[in-house]
Amino acid sequence: MKTLEKHEKYMSRCIYLARNNESKYYPNPSVGSIIVKDNIIISEGTTSSYGGNHAEVNAINNVKNKNDLKGATLYVTLEPCSHYGKTPPCAELIYKNQISNVIIGTKDISSKVNGDGILFLKNKGIKVTVGVLENKCNDLHRNFLHFNKYKRPYIILKWAETMDNFIAPLNKSENKPFWISCVESRQLVHKWRSEEHAILIGHNTVIKDNPSLTVRHINGNNPLRIILDDKKTLNKNFNVFNNESMTIVISDFSSKNNIGKYLCEILYKNKVQSIIIEGGKKTLEIFIKNNIWDEARIFKNELNLNDGVLSPKINGVDKSKYKIGKDELRVIYPN
Repeated sequence: MKTLEKHEKYMSRCIYLARNNESKYYPNPSVGSIIVKDNIIISEGTTSSYGGNHAEVNAINNVKNKNDLKGATLYVTLEPCSHYGKTPPCAELIYKNQISNVIIGTKDISSKVNGDGILFLKNKGIKVTVGVLENKCNDLHRNFLHFNKYKRPYIILKWAETMDNFIAPLNKSENKPFWISCVESRQLVHKWRSEEHAILIGHNTVIKDNPSLTVRHINGNNPLRIILDDKKTLNKNFNVFNNESMTIVISDFSSKNNIGKYLCEILYKNKVQSIIIEGGKKTLEIFIKNNIWDEARIFKNELNLNDGVLSPKINGVDKSKYKIGKDELRVIYPN
């Protein structure tokens, strides 16, 4: 097997481990790492829950006989850190255990690392290769990289609309969701929730739908819940305030000139790396009108309401369309 093919094979395994990581790693990225000795994988590791070990540390700690690490090759999807944070530097641990080769998927562009991990390893005489399956690793770490580059979370807009372009009836007799999308689409949305850091809705959606904003149809982590409540009238009996996940309420935004920009500043301060906007039309349009969004996922169903709340208008480039049960899912990127 050629060297590049071998590196890509092992990096693919790292990516697989990271994507299937069930730890509550946010706001850290989910990193995958393996250690190879004599063309055999001797250890694997992923990022622990926040405050715990990074992937490289877990991979090293999983090797019982530390002599096996001497001269080994470590693969990792993201550049090892070189600073003291909640845990010691991964790059230093790699050096101390006499690992001789490090293969990195993509560079960590955060201000605390930004190439320093690579430089540290090279200065210690370790052979470093950067950029193996780089595009796939960039996609894996999309939220982390976007957060550090743009100083705001990756923002996903999501709604379901009828064939005649309504997202909700004008009036409902019960305070619970009026389902437009099919069961299969709702299951997919729960998968999305488990993959992203947070979910955001407004005051009216809390009152009208009383949602939980958790993952129920699949196994996975519940997202952080962000509630916009400028009226400051929500009581703690609503489902969004149960103990199934943490909830942050933002109230002081109404007077801001650019509400979307202000909310992004608050989210950035709270280290929110990605967020799904699942609110009503008013909440969605905060981000649409200010062109502060990165992706829109719109379900279209065969149902007709004839009257109701019209769906938001959005301009962008269609990336793809999928058939999900009885729905059509349209994915749009900004122009």
